[in-house]
Amino acid sequence: MQENFIIHPDYSQIATKLYKALDRFSEIGEYVTKGERNVLKRVTIDGFSLNIKKFKTPNAVQSLVYQYMRKSKAKRSYEYALKLIGFGIKTPFPVAYLERFNGGLKESFYISIHVNYNFDFRVLIHKPKFKNRGEILKQFTQFTFKLHENGVNFLDHSPGNTLIVDNGDNTYNFYLIDLNRMRFETMSFEKRMHNFRRLWLSKTMIKIMAAEYAKCYGKSVTETHSLMLKYSREFQNAKNSKKLRKRRFKKLF
Repeated sequence: MQENFIIHPDYSQIATKLYKALDRFSEIGEYVTKGERNVLKRVTIDGFSLNIKKFKTPNAVQSLVYQYMRKSKAKRSYEYALKLIGFGIKTPFPVAYLERFNGGLKESFYISIHVNYNFDFRVLIHKPKFKNRGEILKQFTQFTFKLHENGVNFLDHSPGNTLIVDNGDNTYNFYLIDLNRMRFETMSFEKRMHNFRRLWLSKTMIKIMAAEYAKCYGKSVTETHSLMLKYSREFQNAKNSKKLRKRRFKKLF
């Protein structure tokens, strides 16, 4: 069994205890999410509150790809988090990652500092009368603009992947999570608007966010609104059509 355990120098003092915790992952901590693909647990080690994400073991072909041709999701998450922090973009601080190989990738973990957040972006979709919603959307748009200006194309820019902290003074901090799918590239205006498509924005949300992005970027509100709306609706229509086809298929059986 080949292993690759990398821990950030700021947390080297807990390396031994963290490694042992990963060995006992199924027995320790409390579940945050327990999905079919990935499992997320929260543990405390020497006063540090940590989130440990265990990625699903890939199939035989993919496991070989991750060993010899492509970085694992755990390694990408760690490295991308460091890049984001270098750009001044918030994400739970990356503590460590562990990869285990045996004829391919067999196990991988990503560990980060737990962030006490107030809500995530999904709340703004489902609660149109959420307190200060318009201001939060404007600040989130500024946050996304900062991503784009730094050449960050966050491919999973979706409602559950931004945690929001209310600072109590009409300002908000935004933390990106689930970082393993990113490209670092020059962001054209088309790419920037395309990047909003997964957020499931309503007409009202698009109106607010397009006006704010136009102000940041120096484009007309009309052009920004038109393109943001176009990509958002194309994505939503495609997803809804897929769901409808699945329901019809199930009824046949």
